[in-house]
Amino acid sequence: MDKQALYNAIFTRRSVRKYKLTPLPGERLQALQQFLGEIQPLDPAILTLFAVVHQGEVSDPFRIRAPHYLCLYSENKGNYLMNAGYLLQQVDLYLSSQGLGSCWLGLARPSVQVPTIVDGLHFVIMLAFGEAEGPVHRSSRADFNRKSLNAISDIPESEDILEPVRLAPSASNNQPWFITGRLNELIVLRRKSNLVQSMVYHHLNQIDIGIALCHLALALEMRGMKADFSFQPDKAPSGFNWMAKVLSE
Repeated sequence: MDKQALYNAIFTRRSVRKYKLTPLPGERLQALQQFLGEIQPLDPAILTLFAVVHQGEVSDPFRIRAPHYLCLYSENKGNYLMNAGYLLQQVDLYLSSQGLGSCWLGLARPSVQVPTIVDGLHFVIMLAFGEAEGPVHRSSRADFNRKSLNAISDIPESEDILEPVRLAPSASNNQPWFITGRLNELIVLRRKSNLVQSMVYHHLNQIDIGIALCHLALALEMRGMKADFSFQPDKAPSGFNWMAKVLSE
């Protein structure tokens, strides 16, 4: 796995919503399958599997039509939603690094001819992917519509580590994460939602945290550090949920 290529993709990737519907060549899909065998989970104790389905095999209320969709199935235990985000964001970055478009589909589901349970694992979420009709990459960071660094962290002089987290995609672009602590012991929090927001986003926001943790792990690795995640619950400040502690050396 080329971690440098994944990291570089953080700064140029975009969510692609329009695709050429011609299926990708077999060698492209084979390369993706090889990559899927190399990606690293957030929690190795959670069983997962991937399945590629195709146009006509997905029910999506937003009608994003793509030649292919990558479905993630998982055990429903522990931090499986964060784990799902962590895994699939590596795929999102890989596809971007290969010049292909991809898009998270938070509300899409397999259609009736595709099982929602495979080998006891339940469908969680999917990515649309394929050759894009338009640009795959952004021309600069100014093209990202994101919160400021001060809005997602109170750690001074943290831009080189946390800028990749700031650029991470999230459901409705609401960036629910907040990072505090110190650079070698980061505390990742999730902003509490009101009742209506919680009904819509509770499930997706936990996946979003996994996406942010993927970007954080890559940022640390590019600086010669390894992220060690702890999910032992701790007290969170008012207005936040405690999600993870990230130790690095």
